[in-house]
This record gives sequence, C-alpha cells and structure tokens, in this order.
Amino acid sequence: MTAYDVGIVGLGAMGSMAALELTRRGKSVIGFDRFRPPHALGSSHGKSRIIREAYFEHPQYVPFVQRAYDQWARLERDSGRRLLVTTGGLMVGPRDSTLVAGARKSAVEHGLEYEELSAAEVRRRFPVFTPAPGEVGLHEPRAGVLNPEASIEAALELASAAGAALCYYEPVLEWRGGDTITILTARGTYQVDRLIVSAGAWMATGLPGSDLPLRVARQSLFWFAAADPALVTPDRMPIFIWEWAPQRYFYGFPDLGDGVKVAIHHEGETTSGESVRREAPPEEALPLRAIMAERTPGLNGPLRASAVCLYTNTPDGDFVIDRSPLDPRVVLASPCSGHGFKFAPAIGEVLADLVLDRPPALDLRPFSLARFPVQGNAIIPT
Repeated sequence: MTAYDVGIVGLGAMGSMAALELTRRGKSVIGFDRFRPPHALGSSHGKSRIIREAYFEHPQYVPFVQRAYDQWARLERDSGRRLLVTTGGLMVGPRDSTLVAGARKSAVEHGLEYEELSAAEVRRRFPVFTPAPGEVGLHEPRAGVLNPEASIEAALELASAAGAALCYYEPVLEWRGGDTITILTARGTYQVDRLIVSAGAWMATGLPGSDLPLRVARQSLFWFAAADPALVTPDRMPIFIWEWAPQRYFYGFPDLGDGVKVAIHHEGETTSGESVRREAPPEEALPLRAIMAERTPGLNGPLRASAVCLYTNTPDGDFVIDRSPLDPRVVLASPCSGHGFKFAPAIGEVLADLVLDRPPALDLRPFSLARFPVQGNAIIPT
C-alpha cells in the first residue's frame, strides 16, 4: 500500500490551498472530498467573497490577510486567472461602533491606509449609500472581491498537475493512529505520515478524532437589480459592511455581472451539512429588504437570484488551527466562522508548516485549542 507524506480531508478553501502549498514543497499528497470542489454545498461558493485589510474583528488577523494578498497574487500568476478585483471597502456605522472602531484600531496599529468619511461625504462619493447623520464610513483602498469557485479550482488544478492525488466523491469515515495514520473512506483504506482535517461544516458532526465545539449556521445570499446600474460597477461602488444595529451587520458587493449581492452577516438558523435547507425563497429576503430600504434603497430592486452557504462557527468566532489532542501528527483547521475565505492561501501555508513540523510563518497562538475546555479526548464548548 502506497503511503503519502500528507493526507487532507476536505478540499475546499483551506484544503485546496494546503494541497497546493505541500506539492510546491515537493511532498506527496492525497486529498479527499465528499463532493467535487468547487461546489455549492459548503462554505466556499456564491461567486464572491470579501477581502479586506483593516480587520474589525481583531488586529491579529491583519498579518494573515497581508500575507494572503501576496499569495493571491501568486495564485493569479501561476494559474493565469484573475481571482481578485480591487474595489475598495467601506465600513459604515456609528463612529464608536464595533465595526468602525475595530477597523480603525487595526488600521492604526498596522499603519494601514484609510479615510474616515462623514455621512455626507459617504453619500457624495458613493451615492448608493445613505448613512444617517450620526454614522460615518471608514474607507480602505485595498479591499475587494475574490472569486471563490475559480480560486479553489485553480489551486486544485495546480496541485493535481504537481502530482497530488485528489479523490472526489469519497467521504472520509475515520482516521486511526499507529506507525502511520490510516484513513478509512467509503471506498478504501490509505496510509499517510501526516494528516490535515479541513472538512468545514462536516467537522461539526463528529468525524472521529476531530471533535470541535462548532456550530453550523445557514447563510442566505441574495442578488438584486440596482436602480442605476452605472453606480454599482466595481469602479464606482466598494464592497461594504454596515453595522445597522449594535453588533448586527449586513454586507454587499458591486455588480460583477449577476446583480448586487447583499446579505445579513450571521443570524442564520443552526443546521448541518446534511440537513441544511438549500433554497432561499424570495420571502426570505424581506428582513434584509427592510434594512436596505433606508440605507441602500438604490440596491433594493428586483430579486435576481439567491443561494445558501454554511458558516461553521467556533464559540468565540476565531479560527481553529492546531494539532489534534489525540495525535500531534494530525492538524485540525476550521478557519471559518463566516470570515475565513480571504485568508485561504496564507492558511494553506501555515497548515503546511504545522503538519511538516516547521515554525509557522504566522502567529497561530490565538487559534489554539487550548482556549477551549477539554473533557477526556473531546473538546467541549464554553
């Protein structure tokens, strides 16, 4: 039986980038996915994902996204595809809101370029937005839009061309330790020296040896026709996140050919990869339309399309990137919680570092499993 240097469970955003990085380092890789990425059944689809640098969640993410920018550019060069469109980004809310204050803190701490705009300045520069007089906009020039499907496809194509064995429609049932790690799938048994588990929502359903305190939420996405198409092109309209009530957000993208994509961040029902309601009927957009009516009325036109994806959330919203407590040769990666895609190539790098016992290029301490209580071999939520 052939033994591979590294096995990867889950070939979405993080698994595909880890496979590519490991093949770049000359390692033999075998990867498994229950579907065939890119697909519309997990977390990495919907035609667009935001990339932003003034990270309101915490300044600790800024070095990750800065490294990711470099690696996205490399992936574009290597694949010959355009994967990132720079539009600038606008964070809107009260000046001391979690969103605006957090973005400002990251920008100041890391010396990032940004502008703070009054409500009147936001309306003048970006007429599709109508913030209230007590709101401001923090504008960052490097933000933009990533194409998730094309990005995953490019990474997997390059990894495969470099020799990675990619096993699609082959769910992993179990892994076992020993002299080497044994992977049992629905089709066969495989041996690897090291293992990365990056199975997204399916990590929340108890893949043996990979128990994590995760909650999977259903996320609805909607595309609308704008009242004035000339105002919503990528050169006129930035990506935006808007804190419309304390710690409640909606976000959107300019029209890239399918309409203006807008969604409420988080607030989706608890679900699983197996049981999720995959259709988003028009009436499901009504709460979002009510939010948009005062703030982005020019985007609140006829509904063109909808989709559903999955947010796989940790209790604190931060990532999990760490070794399994059951076997240090196994690395668990759940950099999700609804804000992970932009970091994918940087995380692919650190996963390769970690699984090969090299010092990671970035600080992984904030994403350690040690922040969660452990009971026996199971990590329990707080």
